Amino acid sequence: MNRISIVIPMYNEARHIARTLLAAQHAADTANVECELIVVDNGSDDQGPQIARQFGAQVLVLPGLLIGALRNRGAAIASGEWLAFIDADIEMPENWLKLLLDLESGGQADVIGLDLHTPAEAPWYADAWQRRTLRPNTRSPHAVQWLPSSNLLMRRGWFDKVGGFNEQLRTGEDKELTMRLADAGAKLLSVNQSVALHWGYEGSWREWMGKELWRQGSHLQLLRTHGLSLRLLRFPLLSIGAWILDFMAISALFNGFPHHAVFMLMLTSLPALVLSLRQSAKHHDTLLTLQLWGLHWVRLHLAGAAFILSLCHWNARRPARG
Repeated sequence: MNRISIVIPMYNEARHIARTLLAAQHAADTANVECELIVVDNGSDDQGPQIARQFGAQVLVLPGLLIGALRNRGAAIASGEWLAFIDADIEMPENWLKLLLDLESGGQADVIGLDLHTPAEAPWYADAWQRRTLRPNTRSPHAVQWLPSSNLLMRRGWFDKVGGFNEQLRTGEDKELTMRLADAGAKLLSVNQSVALHWGYEGSWREWMGKELWRQGSHLQLLRTHGLSLRLLRFPLLSIGAWILDFMAISALFNGFPHHAVFMLMLTSLPALVLSLRQSAKHHDTLLTLQLWGLHWVRLHLAGAAFILSLCHWNARRPARG
């Protein structure tokens, strides 16, 4: 029988960890694989570690480490020939492991992840932001350049081949790892025949913006580890350009040129519009297009701020929640 080790980093996730562990174990039972649950806690001050132990997980308590280090410490004690990484607020579907293991055994992929969705009670901005990554259910897996580690499955050999997660990254460790896996020859596949549920959705605007500012702070670190790349530079440079146009619009307005100001503000909205149209076209949903337009405009400005703060060596400490 195959053995799979499921590594789950956690920080103050007492609300979600029982659901996450139960769903993961159920998926392993459905796939008829032996399952090892490993929770790596980043110093929670809630009941998360105790709950995880009650549900049969081995718990490592390692405060002060970044997210990549937590995942690596869990992988270091894992005994399975398969490694899965899921976040502590993700509910995997019953067919998760059976579906992905079948795809791997058929030679279609080496590293695989499921699409994510939000529960019905999520606010509109969290739901729209999650939907932007979803493709219509075509029953056809999709080759990708990178995968998120909110749920990630691979054989142990691939993980060891690239040396695991980069432990210096505050965020973006999933993108960086899977880009290295692709460079090493692994086939990456995003699967949407079934979806996982993200229960840790953003419950307020402040939380959404805070998470995006934190996520966008990874661009400079990715450039340092992967070298100059148009793919990595494109969005931060675009966002800095948006800030420059904003300042020019304000200057034009104060100098008595309102038409110039309006034109420049329209220019800053075009990249957000293009992104929203590209991501929502497959859904044929006008409301989603408008929602994403506004969200991308905000994100564009947050990315510029995060990139500049990174250049100034700003280092926001944030517990590695998983």
